[in-house]
Amino acid sequence: MSSGKKKGLGRGLSALFGDDKPKQKALDTNQTNTVSISDLSRNPYQPRQNFSEEKLEELANSIRKNGIIQPIAVRPSKSDPGRYEIVAGERRWLASQRAGLHEIPVTILDLSDVESLEVAIVENIQRDDLNPIEEARGYKRLNEEFKYDHESISKLMSKSRSHISNTLRLLTLPNDVIAMLEEGTLSSGQARPLIGMSNASSIAEEIVAKNYSARKVEYLIRSKKTKKEIPIDTNILKAQERIQKILGLKVNIINKKNNAGKIVIEYKDLDQFQLVSDLLSKH
Repeated sequence: MSSGKKKGLGRGLSALFGDDKPKQKALDTNQTNTVSISDLSRNPYQPRQNFSEEKLEELANSIRKNGIIQPIAVRPSKSDPGRYEIVAGERRWLASQRAGLHEIPVTILDLSDVESLEVAIVENIQRDDLNPIEEARGYKRLNEEFKYDHESISKLMSKSRSHISNTLRLLTLPNDVIAMLEEGTLSSGQARPLIGMSNASSIAEEIVAKNYSARKVEYLIRSKKTKKEIPIDTNILKAQERIQKILGLKVNIINKKNNAGKIVIEYKDLDQFQLVSDLLSKH
């Protein structure tokens, strides 16, 4: 990324948080202006697509009572003179409509398309408002439309490079798994081990149904990969079932290609442990 782009980014973000004075535009910049709520439109670079109805209503009730405390950050519309595009604060704008406001306080910024996307992503991530897929799509736009590499995105977001790469990889999951991430029924920690799995959808359904933790999911995936790579010999399987029937306990025989392996006997309490101990102690 060029030094010029880095400088523009700094100016864009500092303008949002009040550390810089943008150039003069339509109304007084870097000051609170009041505009018609109908003169605002959503940011096409806004990564966030889903808004909680419950939280929107809570915010609308707060606005009815207290008004808008923090002005909405906007930039002049390129395609429609006299109108403004929201840079940060879309949720406040939507809640203000519900609250019945006709005018709204704004701070007008002079930002490019890439700066608008940068600010929108940073603002949402700092407030933990994005789900993992929205976050990933925001990074993807920075990468594909504005040619940011993973290192540049990492510095911009103050996230590790591995976090950026792992988040982007979530977009390679099947659509139904991506939908679970968007809905919040599946976390990124639960979904990440599914990347590259041919049966990711069925495993995701099992994870949600049984409410597996991220650590449990990693163990589950490892066990499924092991089973896939080493087919179970039917004779071994029969021996495993025979021992389970004799002991009345769960038994797992792991046989390697060289016919070395191990027998795992599971017990649930001290009585079962004593049973296994007594059987193994007999001469």
